[in-house]
Amino acid sequence: MIPLLLFAGFFLLLFLGVPIGAGLALAGAVAIALEGSGFLSLSTTVYTGVAKYPLLAIPMFVLTGLIFERSGVAARLVAFALAVVGKRQGALPAVAIVVAMFMGGISGSGPATSAAVGAVMTAAMLKEGYPRAFTASVIGAAAATDILIPPSIAFIVYSILVPQASVPALFAAGIVPGILAGLALIVPAVWLSRRHGFGEVARDGETRPPLWPAFREAVWGLMAPVVILGGLRGGLFTPTEAAVVAAAYGLFVGFFVYRTLTLGDLYGLLVEAAEVSGVILTVVALAGVFAWATATLGIIDPVARGILALGIGEYGVLALLIAVLVVIGMFLDGVSTFLILLPILVPIANHFQWDLVWFGVILTMKLAIGQFTPPMAVNLMVTCKIAGTTMEATVRWVGWLILAMFVALALVAALPQLALWIPHTLGYE
Repeated sequence: MIPLLLFAGFFLLLFLGVPIGAGLALAGAVAIALEGSGFLSLSTTVYTGVAKYPLLAIPMFVLTGLIFERSGVAARLVAFALAVVGKRQGALPAVAIVVAMFMGGISGSGPATSAAVGAVMTAAMLKEGYPRAFTASVIGAAAATDILIPPSIAFIVYSILVPQASVPALFAAGIVPGILAGLALIVPAVWLSRRHGFGEVARDGETRPPLWPAFREAVWGLMAPVVILGGLRGGLFTPTEAAVVAAAYGLFVGFFVYRTLTLGDLYGLLVEAAEVSGVILTVVALAGVFAWATATLGIIDPVARGILALGIGEYGVLALLIAVLVVIGMFLDGVSTFLILLPILVPIANHFQWDLVWFGVILTMKLAIGQFTPPMAVNLMVTCKIAGTTMEATVRWVGWLILAMFVALALVAALPQLALWIPHTLGYE
């Protein structure tokens, strides 16, 4: 009865509008109190949930994303991409997706990239005749690749909860699936643009922007993922230290290369990064109470055994998990989903002897789909606000993008080496 109250209480609080972190903590605390075991340990549980060295990377990567957004990196990446592809139908959606993938190699946060790319691309797409709902759908879906392409906040949290999967291995494993997801999104975005006649076509005599000047301006942004991943591979710094290096690199570019940042801007960036990071880390800390309650009440093993007892086989269980996690991803952010469900999912993965790095990539891809699946898609909330449209209006377009991402997910699920080839080659496993 108490285990049922734990989950029912959480979803009731969520329905009533209570913040996710508070709902997790309250539901867990009430369940522990009813059970009558260890209620006085709640404060220690909250502290230990967040007192982990790798979590220091989260505020630094959030700060890095904000620095690159405000310093004009996104705008320069857009200009360079347009110089490469020129003006044609479907060019701007493809550019938005590629730029979002590059920004994912800097910040690792879907909503942050939705804001950065949306601020630059929305006006350009609307000017060329792309509908507001279509524009919001493409940018919101593109930003979902950011939790796959390293650095990824979701991968950092997964590694903390599943120590067998190291952060460098997860970062390396996310590269090919992240690129594959981006390419999969480009196909329907370009096809829909051409089918419906969205976007202007270059007129006679109209030339594309000069390539070399655009590349020269964008090269500092293009080098950011190289600095982060190259330093990790070379053993120059740990993932947590890489976040600090990335932030320092962004400040150097903003202050001394582009000269678009001031000391006043820096203060505002630090405040905003602290606010965003505070929300994430508060959820992590408070979710520890919920996770502790599930362990104390003995919920994990019966649920895992119940799923395995369905008799649907390895691929049936994987398909079931895909369906459940995509639905949950519509309502909960990736960090919360990991914190709640990983204690149940990891024993299932171990039962089937699934590689836990590959499993982390699969779970993250599912959550990425949830980030732009209505009704509670966090990325779409950002892009719809920027584009001045409603979530309901995006359903017509976003369905094609969801289908494309599912194709990419199916390929990674069927061919684990798509995710594991780079970690194996680099010796991370």
